[in-house]
Amino acid sequence: MSDIVQKEIDRLPYTGTTYLTPEGKPSLLARRFPSFEFYRSLIGIVWRAGSLAKRGGYGDKEWSDSSQETVRALEQVGVGLEITGLDHLEGLDTACVFIGNHMSVLETFALPGTIRPLMPVTFIVKTSLLTYPVFGHVMRSRDPIAVGRTNPREDLRAVLEGGKERLARGISLVVFPQTTRSPAFDPADFNTLGVKLAQRAGVPVVPMALLTDAWGTGKRFKDFGKIDPSKRAHLAFGEPMWIDGRGGEEHEAIISFIQGKLKGWRDAS
Repeated sequence: MSDIVQKEIDRLPYTGTTYLTPEGKPSLLARRFPSFEFYRSLIGIVWRAGSLAKRGGYGDKEWSDSSQETVRALEQVGVGLEITGLDHLEGLDTACVFIGNHMSVLETFALPGTIRPLMPVTFIVKTSLLTYPVFGHVMRSRDPIAVGRTNPREDLRAVLEGGKERLARGISLVVFPQTTRSPAFDPADFNTLGVKLAQRAGVPVVPMALLTDAWGTGKRFKDFGKIDPSKRAHLAFGEPMWIDGRGGEEHEAIISFIQGKLKGWRDAS
């Protein structure tokens, strides 16, 4: 058992229900070598988090703090963030299933510090993430649902059973229904797993739209791609929806929400 003492969890400094990166100018080194400067900071963040998790001292506050520290590291090299729709979460009095597109590693690091100050949450992750050096300690401490992605039937059972149990305990779940991260959103590759889970557990779904390609995908190491400060990162939450029947209409509404947000952000850039 962990001896972690639960503490008050700080929020990002929102204006109303929106977070925008504060005005500021990156250092000369950060402007010239944004990827190097960011990953230099990230390695330290993950190392400290992993060491703490290994000793059993990494709780929800520490997870949220690490996430927000990563957001600040991105901002310090010039990547601006905009997070909207937090009012939809503040009014919830139940656990929910967050369903969104998966574009980059950025959302994996940024979402805990966004959602956890408002409600308990965990992720559905690949089993391999639990075996990563250092980072694996962090992921295991978060009580995620792990799937192997080699046996779809076993993965479905793990998500439905494990997800229902966590939701009953008041822990919300983040679900990325795509088979792989991609800067392009293809509705045909967006399954109904999250909707099925919410329907079985009797909880609402919350749509998420994510434009996070400022953190690129690496060629040799997928998680370590180019950091591009010319691109703003966007995270948006939609209105919660309760599942009616088999959830077909809700699934289409989630897709429409994501497509609409992505188009608006890209048209404005």
